[in-house]
Amino acid sequence: MNGPLVRIRFDGNGGVYRPGDTLSGEYRVESVPANEIKAVEVSVLWYTEGKGDEDLAVHDFWRRSADGGEGLDLRRPGRFSTILPRSPLSYRGVLVKIRWCVRVRVFLTRGREVMGELAFRLGDVPAARAPVAAALRANGRREAAPAKAVLA
Repeated sequence: MNGPLVRIRFDGNGGVYRPGDTLSGEYRVESVPANEIKAVEVSVLWYTEGKGDEDLAVHDFWRRSADGGEGLDLRRPGRFSTILPRSPLSYRGVLVKIRWCVRVRVFLTRGREVMGELAFRLGDVPAARAPVAAALRANGRREAAPAKAVLA
């Protein structure tokens, strides 16, 4: 038997979304007996990666609990849907990146937890390019010395 698995799927293109678009989709939890699931949390969030402090903010959040009387029959997919905000837009910079994703956390009996995550892009900001000098250093090349002005 395989271990627990969370699968997430977006409706529609699942690639790049614009501010104000609806992001919707479904999630499935596989290879987990229903009586072992205590709760499921679905978050639409953004986080930063790179230099400096890393930030994380939740845009939308849903929690289903076995205690809540709704039961957690996850043989059928769970659904999520939210209107995406105007900012922050996804960004792939040289020093910092802003990433958006849907994250599903499944809380199991005996304190165990399973998580799945699926990334998407909000907006279509082009990726930043490293300055030429930094790119040369990254490739192990030395930059040329600046030209000196010669007065005749």
